[in-house]
Amino acid sequence: MNTVLPDPEALCAELVLQLKPQVTSETALVGIHTGGVWLAERLHAALGIKPPLGVLDISFYRDDFDKTGLHPQIKPSQIPFEVEGRHIVLVDDVLYTGRTVRGAMNELFDYGRPASISLAVLIDRGGRELPVAAQYVGAALEIAPGRMLVLDRDQNGKLRLKFDA
Repeated sequence: MNTVLPDPEALCAELVLQLKPQVTSETALVGIHTGGVWLAERLHAALGIKPPLGVLDISFYRDDFDKTGLHPQIKPSQIPFEVEGRHIVLVDDVLYTGRTVRGAMNELFDYGRPASISLAVLIDRGGRELPVAAQYVGAALEIAPGRMLVLDRDQNGKLRLKFDA
């Protein structure tokens, strides 16, 4: 199966258009390491969101932690705003099983109880194992099980999608 991958730069612009009418002064963006953070940085700047960007590394919140072990490049989570009562847009690159999003929500609730959490993803590839749905989607793609789609960033900051070996 030879899937033609869309341009993530164009998908990012599409997400800006989808999000713009929903962003208020109470909206905060939180990116999930790593690709979700890159995407959230772009969205944060393009939307002119006032609260600083939040960053989550959900390594300790994964429900498969005992099977996969600790990721070698854990980064600290940073939520530099009050979560309590805030409208949060959680940002990730590729939505697949829903387990990463579940872990991210668990961690967010450790910081407080948000008014709402919505999800923005560059790619929704289906294959859910949990009842998780994105409200904002750059593109939906059918990708064979077992293939891993990842967002990459070159040295100039340009985003690209590729299949992980």
